[in-house]
Amino acid sequence: MPGPVRRRRAALLAVTAGVLAASTAGCGLFGSEEEADLQVYSARHYDLEAAFEEFTDETGISVEFLYGDDAELLERLKAEGDDSPADVFITVDAGMLWNAAEQGVLQPIDSPDLDQAVPEDLRDPDGHWYGLAMRARTIVYDPDAVDPAEFDTEDTYAGLGDPKWRGRLCMRDETASYTQSLVASLIDLHGRDRALEIVRGWVENDVQIMSNDVELLETIDAGGCEVGISNHYYLARLLEDDEDFGVAPFWASQDGAGTHVNISGAGIVESADNSEDAQALLEWLATDGQSAFVDANHELPVNPDVEPEPLVASFGEFERMPVDAAAYGSLNADAVALLDEAGYR
Repeated sequence: MPGPVRRRRAALLAVTAGVLAASTAGCGLFGSEEEADLQVYSARHYDLEAAFEEFTDETGISVEFLYGDDAELLERLKAEGDDSPADVFITVDAGMLWNAAEQGVLQPIDSPDLDQAVPEDLRDPDGHWYGLAMRARTIVYDPDAVDPAEFDTEDTYAGLGDPKWRGRLCMRDETASYTQSLVASLIDLHGRDRALEIVRGWVENDVQIMSNDVELLETIDAGGCEVGISNHYYLARLLEDDEDFGVAPFWASQDGAGTHVNISGAGIVESADNSEDAQALLEWLATDGQSAFVDANHELPVNPDVEPEPLVASFGEFERMPVDAAAYGSLNADAVALLDEAGYR
């Protein structure tokens, strides 16, 4: 029988409280005190201000944005329909971008600039959305307690089910889109039966479940566990504040399918009043504005001509698993059911 799963929950921050209220309190406006040229609904909460200000300075196009949970914002767009004030939808999960396109919320874009800047697997084949930043969900560990030679380099995620990791693991909760998309990718890669075996292996190793990646990383640093799975940029943020922070990254599955990545991306809303300026914003974010968009949050550029910022570059290069947005989106419900069946809670 699977061992007990220990849950360590911090109080959740109500980051998006009130997001569906029609209040300007959740909005930012750059370039004008009047109504902005572009209205952006964004599930990406971090460090947008500087990038949007730079875009406005360079183009004269002012931007107003509303922050919220990506699923809530998608439901809002569907409810508003043709009356939506939004021109652009930015989200933090490839599966959510796929869902938005499937549900008719986004319009196709014809942009040679975007097609050239964004790799094929990081954009919709019909141009409904484009990835703008990558985040690697990889292994993080305590270098004082773990020899990286212990990791399975062919399938590092599955390897964490090895009994040698019992009592040493901590991971994110089952409600996180990061967890769900990782498991969806495992279902797509291995099939459901094998993916279930992998997740059950984590559970049988008495994995501690954390409410967020920062808590997970700080627990490793404090000696509460030794190995976890986290988005790379959370570790970069903590290392930026404290270069002696006691956690290191390990690029997963470098002798196999590659490290799992997900994307922040965007599309133009079907009912957008200003599609031309919206396309200009997306093109700028993928080209001249790539560094402004990704560097402050230590994300990875999607544009292969743009270098990562120095701290992330110090983690070293890695081979990534191709992103299959259709799999992340269509297999999300299967991933949620699999996590429940495995007792991952």
